[in-house]
Amino acid sequence: MTDDLEKKTHNAIIHYTIHLVENWYKLTYKETVKMKWRPIISVLICLVALGGISSSLLSTSQIGSSADWQKRPLRPDTGVLNVVAAVNGEFIDSWKNADLEAAPPASVLAVMRRASLALHGTVPSLEEIREFGPSEQMVDTLAAENDLLDRYIQYLLADRRYADYVSERFARVFVGVDAGPFLVYRRRRFQLWLSDQLFANRRYDSLCRELISGTGVWVSDPAVNFVTATITDDNQGRPDLPKLAGRTSRAFLGMRLDCLQCHDDALGTIGLSFEGMSREALQTDFHQFAAFYSQASISLGGVQDDYRHYSYTYLGDEKDKIITPKVPFQSDLTLPAGSRRGQLATWITARQNRAFSRTAVNRVWAIIFGKPLVEPVDDIPLSGPFPPGLELLATDFSDHEYDLKRLIQIITRLDVFRISSRAAFEVTSRHEQAWTVFPLVRLRPEQVAGGIGQTARVRTINADVSYSVRQQQQQDILSFVKRYGDTGEDEFEDRGGTITQRLLMMNGNFVKDRTRSSDGSNAAARIAAIAEDDEDAVQITYLCVLTRLPSKTERDHFILALHGVSAEQRERVLEDLFWTLINSTEFSWNH
Repeated sequence: MTDDLEKKTHNAIIHYTIHLVENWYKLTYKETVKMKWRPIISVLICLVALGGISSSLLSTSQIGSSADWQKRPLRPDTGVLNVVAAVNGEFIDSWKNADLEAAPPASVLAVMRRASLALHGTVPSLEEIREFGPSEQMVDTLAAENDLLDRYIQYLLADRRYADYVSERFARVFVGVDAGPFLVYRRRRFQLWLSDQLFANRRYDSLCRELISGTGVWVSDPAVNFVTATITDDNQGRPDLPKLAGRTSRAFLGMRLDCLQCHDDALGTIGLSFEGMSREALQTDFHQFAAFYSQASISLGGVQDDYRHYSYTYLGDEKDKIITPKVPFQSDLTLPAGSRRGQLATWITARQNRAFSRTAVNRVWAIIFGKPLVEPVDDIPLSGPFPPGLELLATDFSDHEYDLKRLIQIITRLDVFRISSRAAFEVTSRHEQAWTVFPLVRLRPEQVAGGIGQTARVRTINADVSYSVRQQQQQDILSFVKRYGDTGEDEFEDRGGTITQRLLMMNGNFVKDRTRSSDGSNAAARIAAIAEDDEDAVQITYLCVLTRLPSKTERDHFILALHGVSAEQRERVLEDLFWTLINSTEFSWNH
């Protein structure tokens, strides 16, 4: 109880400090604030910031003990397991119908690595592997392995790193990756707010309604950054309605309505087929959808709703037309009274609007696997056909209060998540498309950077380590991602590696600083000091970097390299081993 209170206090101080700094910035640049007060405000802000940082620096709490996690339920509740069984059944039936063989279950350590990369953006630490990984005493059965993994995933979801990492994945689709207009937009503030919502496991439909219809100032009411992110000088300080509409349709409906902005869908690629009825998607569909944002405006009070209309000159017309808001499908759903944005938010998140639930499931699936169930992630047909599991997961999601953590718990319990990426048969594209093997996906830049940073430390880099360590880690990751190449908003598109990325991994300071140490503080030096023997040192290094034990050939090779060397040479050999494994192809892929 004391540890929980301490963590909450640290987080509150840090968030409050950020809030004060942002407001101080606003105040000091307003003409209404007199010059004589600025030094006093600056001193107060510095004192509060120092107090917050000092408090966090004194934090020494450790990862939750295994005894704490032993008290938690071994398995998900019956309802979750029933959904898991039903989805597993749909996949098995599809494999039988396609006459495809499935790969065997993956090892516990392989699944732990997948789950940690998906939910924390980094590899498991040695500390976590020893707390939650398989032991010699564990009964080697699939049920025992699943129970162990269930507990580990519960731990991942309870850790603040889950919310911080996954919020960045969602922020990309909600507000993009650009810095945006500074005076009316705070991306970092938005991402911190979104992290808080995910950590509290706020209902996803409620969260999305606030994004679409929220009002207030972008600092004190961070949800409105969804709207202000689209403001540019070209639209005179007002939101860019077509951009907002396009982002809304992709993020919440899994539809690319923005492709209709300039012309009708003559090629039939959009598709507005619904409940057996099919019609051509028209340019009017998009602009009637965009008209729901016509009342959004920016004033001294932040984002508000006024009574302006939306007008547009359609292709072939000579003058603007005032456009009345209209939804592109399921117009039978009753829209409530109130602002147009409020009406749109209610319609999008209505339980009868299956597109909303499917889109959320597909996006979470993509975050977990590195690729969506339906590709592209934002282009899901309204009337199908749908792949195995999608409809069952969407129904369970809406029936259980749009609970994201429950959805993640179900997906990570599925056979397709815990299946091996290797098989005794020849793996073809048909196997990969049918999910009979775990997909091989290149890690995102943040995952590569997070993994490198964690491998350099034996202890877990989480909210329990000092504030300075976490801040340094975050700054290093941002710098690395910038040079490595950010994937941008379309982060689930398949991209090949580049020469620049390889050179950065092989010669860059980020890897060098973590594999070489002059003060004995990195993982290689720690392992050289604590390992029982050469074999133990090699095994621990493989666990730290690749979350697996070495093969006999690998083990024997590096044991030979360590045999008979001095203590100083031993540390250098282990540093070389760290560098080699980090630069291996295996490290940069999820499998």
